[in-house]
Amino acid sequence: MILRTGQRVVFIGDSITDCGRRDAAAPYGSGYLSLVRALVGARHPELELEWVNRGVSGDTVRDLAARWASDAVAERPDWLSVMIGINDMWRRYGDRPHEAVPTDEYERTLRDLLRQAVDATGCRLILADPFLIEPDRGDPQRADTDRYAAVVAALAAEFGAVHVPSQAAFDRVLTVSPAKRWADDRVHPHLPGHAVLAEAFLTALGATAAD
Repeated sequence: MILRTGQRVVFIGDSITDCGRRDAAAPYGSGYLSLVRALVGARHPELELEWVNRGVSGDTVRDLAARWASDAVAERPDWLSVMIGINDMWRRYGDRPHEAVPTDEYERTLRDLLRQAVDATGCRLILADPFLIEPDRGDPQRADTDRYAAVVAALAAEFGAVHVPSQAAFDRVLTVSPAKRWADDRVHPHLPGHAVLAEAFLTALGATAAD
């Protein structure tokens, strides 16, 4: 287990992280973050950790950049978890293609934001891949998602970050189950889908049940 007592763990991202944290499910949301928090607490009751959710539905890296100083740097995290990119790519396939963020801009912006946070706070990073709950890698949207996920994996290596392979986690369950079990729209998981994400985070943090 790599988290230590007294640490502040800040999560930032889009709707997958937000999950109602500004509304009925305040302050942690009803998704993977809440599950990670609960299970880390259950498996490591000796730890006293502070958990913060700064996800905002609909965000791309451009939106993160606009609020990075207040919602990431000013939170003074010991650990900063970032999962972003689904909207950056997904917008290309919806009714707002002009808001899609090209891969090169996505990489450049995310790298700059991560460097700002590390330089300003000394935090360690947790980087989770964007994902699409789609088993066909030849599907155009899935192929695009894989390109954005590859950027995250490369940045995780560049920054020495903890890498959470979200897409691989869904790929494993999709070998034996239909996509509709996990999400209606291939993007926003049902609670079992958030559990898939939470398990991926717990494994990356070394907080598995076998500890």
